[in-house]
Amino acid sequence: MKSKGAILRELMAKGPVMMPGVPNASIARQVEQAGFDALYISGAGMANATAGVPDIGLLTLTEVARLAGYVANATRIPAIVDVDTGFGGAENVARTIRELESAGLAGCHIEDQEFPKRCGHLSGKSVVDIEEMTGRIEAAVSARRDKDFLIIARTDARGVEDFQSTVKRAQKYVAAGADAIFPEALQSADEFRDFAKELKVPLLANMTEFGKSPLLSFKELSDFGYRMVIFPQSAFRVSMKATEEFFRDLKKRGTQSDSIDQMQTREELYKLLDYDPAADSWPGLRNQ
Repeated sequence: MKSKGAILRELMAKGPVMMPGVPNASIARQVEQAGFDALYISGAGMANATAGVPDIGLLTLTEVARLAGYVANATRIPAIVDVDTGFGGAENVARTIRELESAGLAGCHIEDQEFPKRCGHLSGKSVVDIEEMTGRIEAAVSARRDKDFLIIARTDARGVEDFQSTVKRAQKYVAAGADAIFPEALQSADEFRDFAKELKVPLLANMTEFGKSPLLSFKELSDFGYRMVIFPQSAFRVSMKATEEFFRDLKKRGTQSDSIDQMQTREELYKLLDYDPAADSWPGLRNQ
């Protein structure tokens, strides 16, 4: 049986992969139901949606592995997860990889920020020196037991250094063994295009809203050569706006009756969860 990492690598070999971001396993099932081939588990999504805290590295490895594992086991499609700076030094990074493999993930990305990290699209970030980051990558590569588990090196250097310095960092990360590169917060379409000309490994583009990067289409990024395009917080932001408006209306009116048509029905939820209430049966996790 192929690992999720092997499946993701096969998908990328065939063409670019669109990966909606999810904060939990139920939305992950919706991604799969909508016909997507892979998905992304956002660190910001887990922090914001589950713990109600900002994206500054407050969740522990244990929490991230558990939450990401729920997603991985609820779907058949491969998922990659954001693990911030890897939860410590090289030894911690190695443990992180082993935990994520055991949880059923297809891969992860590790960034070169200093701890405590900041959201990739905020100012005031600091990055570690290249040697420290290459040490993280080498530890991750050495620790994996599945050779297809994808080690993605994310560089946040563009928010601190110039474009060419960011490219040079990424090239060093590839030399250290990274399978793919995630250049965070590039500042123009030209930078996305030019970055792709300089790197010959799979690249990940982040199309988050309200950030420093322009919102380019999946086709534009595919034409530049990107193999993964993530939309980390899009579904979460849409749902949060909808619930904000619902609560405002409920408080004012004292009834939810006008919102019924906007709700997922009980039947639709049970179908999504593979639950048959008539037989009181549930077949279990998707991957078992």
